[in-house]
Amino acid sequence: MPLSMQSKFEEKRFALRMALRLPIVVSGRSEDGAAWSEPTETDDISTLGALFQLNQKIEQGESLYIRSHRPDGVPVEVKAEAVRILPANYGALRVGVSIVEPKESWLRLFVAWIADDNVVEGYSE
Repeated sequence: MPLSMQSKFEEKRFALRMALRLPIVVSGRSEDGAAWSEPTETDDISTLGALFQLNQKIEQGESLYIRSHRPDGVPVEVKAEAVRILPANYGALRVGVSIVEPKESWLRLFVAWIADDNVVEGYSE
């Protein structure tokens, strides 16, 4: 990717981003209307979205649903839009999504994992 293209991508990113392998289940509907669901994990997450690999073929702009859990086990489900799709290894796709709703649920998930990551072993609040 030319440097000028890279800087354009970087300028759009105002969100706090963190490398995190978070188990998620991504679901959506194929062109024929059939529901699909695929477990995967994030490469990184941000306060506004996530990046992950997917075997299911999807299009940019497609609506997806992402399910995960906070460290305390509370389930989180959000609607997201596929904003970046790049080829990955073995025919998979690297998918970047922007959270559509509820943004607060995703933000709480992000903050919970950041806080959990920084908890000192044996210390409880």
